[in-house]
Amino acid sequence: MELVVRKSDLLRELQLFQGIVERKNTIPILANVRIEAGPDEVRFLATDLEVGLRSRCAASVARGGALTVPAKKLYEIVQALPETDVRIEGDEKGVKVAADRFDSRMQTLPLEDFPTLPESGSTESVALPRKGIREMIAKTQFAITGDDTRYFLNGALLVLNGSQMSMVATDGHRLALVSAAREPAVETEAKAILPRKTLIELGRLLVESEDDVRYERTENHLFFTVGQRLLISRMIDGQFPAYDRVIPRGNDKRIEFERERLFGAIKRVGLLANDRSRALRFEIGDGKAEVSSSSPDIGEAREPLPVEYQGSPLQICFNARYVEDFLKCVETDTVVLELKDEVSQAVMRPVGAVDYDYTYVVMPMRV
Repeated sequence: MELVVRKSDLLRELQLFQGIVERKNTIPILANVRIEAGPDEVRFLATDLEVGLRSRCAASVARGGALTVPAKKLYEIVQALPETDVRIEGDEKGVKVAADRFDSRMQTLPLEDFPTLPESGSTESVALPRKGIREMIAKTQFAITGDDTRYFLNGALLVLNGSQMSMVATDGHRLALVSAAREPAVETEAKAILPRKTLIELGRLLVESEDDVRYERTENHLFFTVGQRLLISRMIDGQFPAYDRVIPRGNDKRIEFERERLFGAIKRVGLLANDRSRALRFEIGDGKAEVSSSSPDIGEAREPLPVEYQGSPLQICFNARYVEDFLKCVETDTVVLELKDEVSQAVMRPVGAVDYDYTYVVMPMRV
């Protein structure tokens, strides 16, 4: 194999593979990226056996062929090169990477050791709007559980229903649900649980491209085509909880906050919260909501916030991080907190959001 490719083109593609490749080296070949030279392009492939990525970029190819190269080391070398053409040559002794006056040679692993990935195109694909999918990922992925024993919660549920698409994630203590419109409509409801890593890598692809997503599902795999890149993912095989039952319908107490002011208060007051529980107390009364925290080993803090509220006073405690996660990912100037009482699930929503509906359910803490 022998080819020449622009550094900027090569670097852009290699960067996308850094989150894909397996660095624990339990299977050495998974730390490598497969490179194949075609007539006028170079194609890349990497996988950790759960998530895979195919990509390509333009190249001047003198001799076709394929080989595998350590993905992280190749990326570091290309990143350190000046902005020029990069020459890649492969033979039985390894692979040569050169540019300008720089020359290097790396060892490769046998091409036949590289795993075979499933191909897309066996089922019909549907179009998903880039903006909507990116919005949904950003507003749900932080709510995915970190508990490996509850494998069916280790991802977000994607639901396509008519002209609407939704994504929901939960860790048992909070739930994030986002819905947005999509065209054209699907005749039947389609559901799939997307693993956390798939969401992260798909989010990166959407940052790099202005193209909409082509989505395809087979029996065990999911395919997301974004421009010239294809993300391949195993599907989580499990039953996602009936999330509709978790969303409370009778929260009759409604308190609106200025998002930035509430976010700042929670960050400041949270500094003196108990390190283990991260509990914040909301004391809500006529025209005022006070956020407070206390820790026997550190001290206490409080900050009042002006609100328009005329109902009966109440107190409720939340995990500070759960509220911060919500406030970080919404862009509206105002957010609303909907409550029933001190012990029932609370709901937070952005006020005036355009193009999407967002419901964030948080369980109160008992402290």
